[in-house]
Amino acid sequence: MKKLLYAVATIAFIATMAFKPVEPLPIGSKMPKAALKMLSVSGKEISMQDAMKAKGVLVMFSCNTCPYVVKNQERTKAIAAYAEKNKVGIILLNSNEAQRSDDDAYTQMKKYAVTQKYNWDYVVDKNSEVANAFGANRTPECFLLDKNAVLVYHGAIDDSPADPSAITRQHLKEAINQMAAGKAVTVTQSKSVGCGIKRVD
Repeated sequence: MKKLLYAVATIAFIATMAFKPVEPLPIGSKMPKAALKMLSVSGKEISMQDAMKAKGVLVMFSCNTCPYVVKNQERTKAIAAYAEKNKVGIILLNSNEAQRSDDDAYTQMKKYAVTQKYNWDYVVDKNSEVANAFGANRTPECFLLDKNAVLVYHGAIDDSPADPSAITRQHLKEAINQMAAGKAVTVTQSKSVGCGIKRVD
């Protein structure tokens, strides 16, 4: 019995270690993998550097099926439009490599982008390479970088990912406002709430 309990405990420990969140990129860091080309639902190869506009770029880790992505979809589209209005580029990355032959296959991404009327690039992050470089753990999870490709905000769109009626502060919108005005971002980090990125070991 003791051997069985030890074996179960060992397996549980290994499982915990396997799903340990990766450490996020510190605020003030330069954009990693900036020039890495990724396949967009448009059929073109694009990098985060390509997506950048005059004031910076918003890098958002997303997917097709996470309930929190679905729940935040209207907010995602709204903040994407707001970013573009303020000369901030946007690129969405699907890093769920473990589901690439299923719900997060490229063909499924293309269908999802059409149904959601995306007018920005939604790309395949092959082998979760960019997610690993950014230390992204959830979907949705946002990284806002300024015109010098320096990280100024990391976290959620707002302070109530689960319930839009309870929002008291729109973190990402405020960060865009401050960054675009050339000011320091006052709230640089918030907690991302969502589904874990499905990496391949």
